[in-house]
This record gives sequence, C-alpha cells and structure tokens, in this order.
Amino acid sequence: MEILYENILQMDIRYVIMWIIGGILIYLAIKKDMEPTLLLPIGFGTILVNLPNSGAIDQVLASGEVEHGALTTLFNAGISNELFPLILFIGIGAMIDFGPLLSNPKLMIFGAAAQFGIFFTLCLASMFFEINDAASIAIIGAADGPTAIVVANKLNSKYLAPIMVAAYSYMALVPIIQPPVIRLLTTKKERMIRMDYTGKQVSQTTKILFPIVITIIAGLVAPASVALVGFLMFGNLIRECGVLNSLSETAQKVLANLITIFLGITIASQMNAEQFLNFETILILCLGLFAFVFDTAGGVLFAKLLNLFLKKKINPMIGAAGISAFPMSGRIVHKMGLKEDPQNFLLMHSIGVNVSGQIASVIAGGLILSFFM
Repeated sequence: MEILYENILQMDIRYVIMWIIGGILIYLAIKKDMEPTLLLPIGFGTILVNLPNSGAIDQVLASGEVEHGALTTLFNAGISNELFPLILFIGIGAMIDFGPLLSNPKLMIFGAAAQFGIFFTLCLASMFFEINDAASIAIIGAADGPTAIVVANKLNSKYLAPIMVAAYSYMALVPIIQPPVIRLLTTKKERMIRMDYTGKQVSQTTKILFPIVITIIAGLVAPASVALVGFLMFGNLIRECGVLNSLSETAQKVLANLITIFLGITIASQMNAEQFLNFETILILCLGLFAFVFDTAGGVLFAKLLNLFLKKKINPMIGAAGISAFPMSGRIVHKMGLKEDPQNFLLMHSIGVNVSGQIASVIAGGLILSFFM
C-alpha cells in the first residue's frame, strides 16, 4: 500500500501528456487505420514507459543497482545495434515487385528527385543542431523508418527517440500530408493526364540480376549503404529466385510482422517524458514534416519540369510517389488520379516510382553516412 502511495505521489503532468500522446497514436491506428502495425505498439508502449517507476524500462534503485526493464533490454538487443531495422528490410524487400520499375526504368529518376527534401532539411537543421544530429534529422525525409534508425544510431545522434517517432509517425500520416501538397502544386488538368501502361514482360533473369547489380552499384557509390541496400535486395532476391517461395512468404508475413511489433513497442521505450517533452523534440517534429513536404514537392516539381520538354506528358502526381513510404504513397497517387478521372489508372506508374524511392532513400542514407561518419 505504501508503494502505491509513493507511485501516486510521483505522478507528474508530463506523464499525463505522454498518456494522451500514446492514446492519440492508438486512436489513429484503430479508428483511422493509419499504419496500425506501427502506431498501435508505439502508442501502447508510450503509456507503458510513462508510469512512475515503470518496470518496462530500466530503473535505478535506491541502493544504486539497476533493475533492468524488458523494453530497454529489447532496445539494446535490436535497435541500438540496428538489428531490427535491417532484418525488417529483408521482409520489405521480399514484398517489393520491381517489375513496374524494370519495365520502365526511366521512373528511377523520380525516386532520386524525391530525396531533395533530405538535403534541403539538412541545411536547415544544421542551423539549430550539431551536424551529426542535423544529418540524422534530415533523413526523416526518406520516409523510411529503418533507414532513419540506422543513420541516427551510426551518427550517434542524441535525438534518436524523436527521430524514430517522427519517421514512423509521418510514414503513417502520408495519406494526410501528401494530397494537399500535390493539389497545391498541380492543376486539375495536370492531375487528369493519362499515362498508358504497356506492361512489358520482364524476364526472371532480369529480376534476379537486378538486386545483385543494385547492391554492387550502391556499394561502389555509397559504401556505408551496403548493409541497408544489401538486406533490402537480399529479401527481393529471395522473392524473385523462384526456388525459395516458402522463405519469401515467411519473410513477407511472419518475419516482417514480428519485427514490426518488436520495433514499434521498442521505439516507445525511448518516449519517456523526460526525454521527449522538450523544445528540441518539437523542432525535430517540425523539421521532419518540412522534409516530408519538400520531398513530395521535389518529385512533383521535377515531373512538371520534364513536361516542359516532353511531347508525351507525364502526370506530375507520380513524382510524389518517389518517397519511400511503400506502398502507401503509390496508392495515394493512384486514388487521386481516379478521383479526377475514373478512367485514369496510375497505379503501375506510381508503384514503379514508389519502389525506386525505396532504393533511392537507402542510398541517400548511405550517402549521409559517408559524408558525416
């Protein structure tokens, strides 16, 4: 009974604020169906770690001994050494079909153009943070949670917790963030541009060679990206080789879902009130949003620039799918196209751009590491 009173007396308004934040994340996951596999574990984990003397995270006892918590142990085992994000990349790679991209390789340039926000945000963030922290914050714009975790860890950023939360939260909020930006930068006529899809057959040999060649090229251009690109492409090779169907299915479903649960609830171990509720966190969240918006804008504006020189116009909305939020961003562009014209099917084009953005984002992360490690 005495312990109960002690815990109640240690209650702080900051804990209540964090409970509310956790509750909002759970609400978005359940009611709005926004990346529930991520936001629900993060939201519930936030409540777990913001209880007085929570046994879920490490606590220093009066005797000076450390009582280890399960979430802190999980964090040290899977995130501080980048293990969880890299294993998750195997599952993501197994989910991706590079067929639409391989049938129209020109789409790759949109994935590169949509990384503009990362480097623009780096310049802005460096005005407020040390360069390693600024680089880690900028990579939020990759719209790729695992890449953000790996980069922030390797650069020893002091702001790993808000960076992780911003990266995954904004990934989930892509359906809210992207459409207004796309509508602002395009006219109705541009959004109604139809794009034919020829659906060229891509040979299995090409699909097998693609992940191998991309890994080699990425390794030569940005050696620090080899682990990121390599695990992603290894997962894709499992999918495309044709002799490991059971492993491919396991990677796509069981492995990816299991690691996502661990990743989500473990991220929350860093969301205790003392670390999270400060001005720097608010600034990081704002800079992360800035990066997302400018990544989207960069892809759209690049497509509009190309249209000045092309006879056969491109629907500029597909440029927005160049961020790494796969497959959400591709689907959003497709739905926006259908809303303007029910016969305008952009899915294959937007997904092709979307998977190119997945590759571009991990290479961008590798470049950031090469510059600042």
